[in-house]
Amino acid sequence: MGLVSTIMGFFGFGVGISIGLVIGYYLFIYFQPSDVKDPVIRPLVEQDSQTLQHLLPEIPLWVKNPDYDRVDWLNKFIETMWPYLDKAICKTVKTIAKPIIAEQIPKYKIESVEFEALTLGCLPPTFQDATALCKDKQFKGMKVYLTEEKELIMEPSMKWAGNPNIIIAAKAFGLRATVQVVDLQVFASPRITLKPLVPSFPCFAKILVSLMEKPHVDFGLKVLGADAMSIPGLYRFVQELIKDQVANMYLWPKTLEVPIMDPAKAMKRPVGILGVKVVRAMKLKKKDLLGASDPYVKLRLTEDKLPSKKTTVKHKNLNPEWNEEFNLVVKDPQSQALEVNVYDWEQVGKHDKMGLHVVPLQELTPDEPKVLTLDLLKNMDPNDVQNEKPRGQIVLELMYKPFKDDDIPIDDEDSNEVEKAPEGTPDGGGLLVVIVHEAQDLEGKHHTNPQVRLLFRGEERRTKPVKKNRDPRWEEEFQFTMEEPPTNDRIHVEVVSTSSRMGLLHPKEALGYVDINLSDVVTNKRINERYHLIDSKNGRVQIELQWRTSS
Repeated sequence: MGLVSTIMGFFGFGVGISIGLVIGYYLFIYFQPSDVKDPVIRPLVEQDSQTLQHLLPEIPLWVKNPDYDRVDWLNKFIETMWPYLDKAICKTVKTIAKPIIAEQIPKYKIESVEFEALTLGCLPPTFQDATALCKDKQFKGMKVYLTEEKELIMEPSMKWAGNPNIIIAAKAFGLRATVQVVDLQVFASPRITLKPLVPSFPCFAKILVSLMEKPHVDFGLKVLGADAMSIPGLYRFVQELIKDQVANMYLWPKTLEVPIMDPAKAMKRPVGILGVKVVRAMKLKKKDLLGASDPYVKLRLTEDKLPSKKTTVKHKNLNPEWNEEFNLVVKDPQSQALEVNVYDWEQVGKHDKMGLHVVPLQELTPDEPKVLTLDLLKNMDPNDVQNEKPRGQIVLELMYKPFKDDDIPIDDEDSNEVEKAPEGTPDGGGLLVVIVHEAQDLEGKHHTNPQVRLLFRGEERRTKPVKKNRDPRWEEEFQFTMEEPPTNDRIHVEVVSTSSRMGLLHPKEALGYVDINLSDVVTNKRINERYHLIDSKNGRVQIELQWRTSS
């Protein structure tokens, strides 16, 4: 009897559930609420102040703060490139991890540790465009910092809920174990620095990554195919351990450095010195109709932005002797060449070119002096019949001295380190280096062909003029050898504009000036700042100053 009652009870329960589901389904269909309305979408400007207060946390920071930018374009780019980025990142991870693993496994008597599978999955990370909250993390968009150095700094907010498949296999004592990472979630706010910026593609030499705060990391972990995270207490322990380890390695100011190219090759750092002695010239052809010429020589290396070296002017002499020595900094002896130009000095007007010659540095044997007697040519075109005419000769003594390995500047983590002064710098003194980078918002009343003029202790140096440009970039370097530190000196920096047209009422125009105190340069060794120009409405000029000593 009891068995029959039990069977009937289960039967009645099943029938009741079935009838209830059918009745509920029809009630849901025929008795839908009739007061359902679409939400009203109104612009923010039409909202009252109380509503705006409630909405304020949900408004993207690129709306509230001009320092943050929208990054939806970046997400589209990463989404398209992700299949290729996945392979490139995994290859880089293996390259970085292999030497570290090889160094560590002998300590633990492990035979081998290798990646059995490594892929980041098909879901790319996204950079948050709006203000989004995730536990204690707030994603704010991307912020870009502009500095006076050759670098680009970005602070994006990254969120990645991916489906990677990372399997690491370890062998020890004849046994093999596998660890698999799946279902990874990472929320982080990294600082990405591209430095130094160089004139070779991809235009930066290294990527430096730092974390501005502890990241949120969540993932699944399988050991020998079993879910290890289901063990009580292990999930939270592993999560906190990874947070602490990642923070110890990469939390700012610590960085992860990813080299892209050799900055020494990209920036062509100095590798040697070319010593040039201008001995004499012979049988020069006069350029003046009346009287003899006034020759002088200009020397420069190709692919070099530094001003040319000049000899003194020998007045009314077609067979001048100079015996003057110059040192030129060599950056690439395989591609650079010495340009020798002989000019006829004119007191008024343009100086006439008397002839030239080019000597490739690869023809010189290092540390061996070489005396050359060169025929002056009109140009370096071998097919030009004008080069068959005699224009005289010039005698040079050349010697290329490559730096020793210990003397070659090494690209340190601190790319702003000041180099030592070259040999021959006076004891107790040093080398004042002035680098004119760029100017902004220059404005002339009649013309804007800016050129920087430097005045220091009676010496004047000038950059090349840039035509019709309110934001010129020069990147020119000037050097002043000094017997003592310029602790009480100032350097006068003046921006002028010169018109190339004849007959104008205003051929030259001042665009602004600034006097820079050099005491801070001696103390700090290096200063790179942007100075507001006096007598200019908005003009600014960026000047880098270095004080190099031999010690």
